[in-house]
Amino acid sequence: MTTDQRNIQVEERHIEKRSDSSRVTATFIKYAAYLIIFFGIMYFLVKYILPKF
Repeated sequence: MTTDQRNIQVEERHIEKRSDSSRVTATFIKYAAYLIIFFGIMYFLVKYILPKF
């Protein structure tokens, strides 16, 4: 019996998950500011605009 020898090259990839804490913090502050502005506008509408109708 003959044995087939195959030369297989396996490519290995090592993926490092990098997290820049300053970018994460900046994104959190940005979305927190969006939420504060949104709820501020909603409070203004409910408190001052809607009672006039």
